[in-house]
Amino acid sequence: MLLKRGIAVSPGVAVGPAVVLGVETFRIPSQYVRVDAVESELDRLDRALERVAEEIGQNEQIAVDRLGAQYGAIFAAHGQLARDASFREEVRTYIRKKSYSPEFAASRVIRKYTKALQEMGNPQMAERAADLFDLEKRVLRELLGQGRDELKNLTHPVVLLAKNLTPSETASLDRSKILAFVTEGGGRTSHTAILAGALELPAVVGVGRFLSDVAGGETVIVDGQRGELLIDPDEETLADYRRRAEARRTESIRLQTYRDVQPRTREGERVYIMGNIEFPEEVGHCTDRGSDGVGLYRTEFLYLQGDAEPTEEQHYEAYCKVVTAMQGRPVVIRTMDLGADKLTDSMRRGVAGHLDSALGLRSIRLSLQNLPSFKTQLRAILRASVCGDVRVMFPLVSTLLELRQAKMVLADVMEDLEEEGVPFRRDLPVGMMVEVPSAALRADDFAREVDFFSVGTNDLIQYTLAADRADPDLATLYSAADPSVLRLIRLIVEAAARHDVPVTVCGQMSSDPKFLPLLLGLGIRQISVTPHVIPELKDLAGRLDLPGCEGVAAHAEGLELARDVENFLRDEVERTRAGRAEPDDRVALVRPQQPGRRDHWAGAAR
Repeated sequence: MLLKRGIAVSPGVAVGPAVVLGVETFRIPSQYVRVDAVESELDRLDRALERVAEEIGQNEQIAVDRLGAQYGAIFAAHGQLARDASFREEVRTYIRKKSYSPEFAASRVIRKYTKALQEMGNPQMAERAADLFDLEKRVLRELLGQGRDELKNLTHPVVLLAKNLTPSETASLDRSKILAFVTEGGGRTSHTAILAGALELPAVVGVGRFLSDVAGGETVIVDGQRGELLIDPDEETLADYRRRAEARRTESIRLQTYRDVQPRTREGERVYIMGNIEFPEEVGHCTDRGSDGVGLYRTEFLYLQGDAEPTEEQHYEAYCKVVTAMQGRPVVIRTMDLGADKLTDSMRRGVAGHLDSALGLRSIRLSLQNLPSFKTQLRAILRASVCGDVRVMFPLVSTLLELRQAKMVLADVMEDLEEEGVPFRRDLPVGMMVEVPSAALRADDFAREVDFFSVGTNDLIQYTLAADRADPDLATLYSAADPSVLRLIRLIVEAAARHDVPVTVCGQMSSDPKFLPLLLGLGIRQISVTPHVIPELKDLAGRLDLPGCEGVAAHAEGLELARDVENFLRDEVERTRAGRAEPDDRVALVRPQQPGRRDHWAGAAR
């Protein structure tokens, strides 16, 4: 058994066969064969290796004839291993002694050689690992023949392992066949992590290099709570994880009783807990848990399900499905928030040369550069506004000019719809994401021009700390508990209160229970979270009192290091859950009460 640790981003436990995306283009259908089939399987292996060796030999000769002997040597190395007697015997031993299938045995032996090359410390030898992966693909192709099974055509549930996943790859997965994600790269708020939470799949990211340690079809365990990946677990470990999974199911059943509970603090202060969604189907995750609405409807999936941009009708149908399902509860639709890591090929061609970083042409900037697409989305949002309580929100606003330009485009679209006689809601509430320091610092100015704020902590942390949210090497620096981030949130809340503008926190920070007392203490009364944590947060909110929360916030803001803030908040939540809800001496200080604030869901548009 091999244990790998990474960043836990979506809770739950999954056990199943591994599929390695990006390295393995074939799914190994079976790890074992029947004992009475071993001899025939050995013959099948020998025939496949001979065909591979012949194919490599032909490619070697073609390369020599067309390019020269030095290029033919590339294929010669492949051919030598395919014919190598010790390699063949090692694979045959796995089949004969352990009843491994030829596919699984060959993959396991090649992965062992690959790992040895990668660990030699010689960059040139490490590069040869790619040659071995190529040989693995050739062998599996010959062994599987028409049994080839690409990821999109999976027939059985699997655990998906990858170097990383792009949002478009994730959006196109058959979610009924994926048990869990594990990736070498990515951070706590990378888009892969967000999607895993949205799909309610156990997920671990930022594990570092591990793909050469696992063969396709090998049994793995993913623990999305602890951030662990266990490769080839023993029976005792499997039994332990089954017990843990049963305990989590029991707790989940208990939390289901909070479905119809309106969360209130101990003194009766209402706390609004909404859901973040990416796909229309996720609205059921919100309604099943008694969400107060959809506080963040990410619309990027519409642009990632093919190479063509979505039509107005596709937008409209997706939005109406969500709005109708929420039955009068608010739905905040965020306009396109696409960047370098999310664009389809066709969109990349349209903005080539501007997609090198998170500081480039993305989100509202990209929308303002692509007005036809922007107007198409706004038309659909306005049309959907007659289906229920719809709000529109602009992402990554950094200047007043950007906000005013976006509002002007919205006004133009309203005029077009009026002229066409298409019904829509004229007083549609308009808000903005506060997720860059410039917007936080000028929150007073922005508050005069919007109906609501939504604090996107994922990007706010990234831009404040200059730490890429998807870089696992910066995971210790990227922290929602950093004192600078807390000060910016305090600044936003106080500015919004002065102008009677409601504030929601919709980043991953709000989905982490240990931050709930802090956010309430800072003056936040609305949060939007990954749907599966709604019951847990409802339970916790009912155990908190506002004076205690304000004391927690005051003490946290007085600490100097993010690590100390994290530890303090974790201790406070554990104290609350254990029934020791009374604040201790450290949190006795109560900050002044915030000015009266407008209820997010009762506020009218300006």
